[in-house]
Amino acid sequence: MNAERDLTRLLAGMRPELAPGRYVFTTVAGPAAPAGVAPVVTVTESEGLTLVVRQEEADAASLPYDYVAGWITLRIHSALDAVGLTAAVAGALAEAGMSCNVVAGFHHDHLFVEHARAEEALAVLERLAEGGDLPGRP
Repeated sequence: MNAERDLTRLLAGMRPELAPGRYVFTTVAGPAAPAGVAPVVTVTESEGLTLVVRQEEADAASLPYDYVAGWITLRIHSALDAVGLTAAVAGALAEAGMSCNVVAGFHHDHLFVEHARAEEALAVLERLAEGGDLPGRP
């Protein structure tokens, strides 16, 4: 499958891409999302099923949430056992005062950042990909 493991190549080739729309984290008690809700991420926890969904779907289904995010996909095919990518991107965003919720898919890493600062987060990641702003690097 040729997934990348080298951190330098992962960072240089990550090609961050901001998806359109607003996404929210919510939870439901049942084993599945309600009708009309198509989650982009699900996580089963002992307290319930966490869903990341489009804000308009959550609103239509009257699902509660308190965090509105932008969704950035790192377009490089990162290996699930690659070391350092999550730390590098989260560290660069943290240095800019931004939170980052990371979800690893089979092919790509997905970052959920505060929607109001999503464009700024994208710029931070683009600078990181260009070889600058790596936390711990002069």
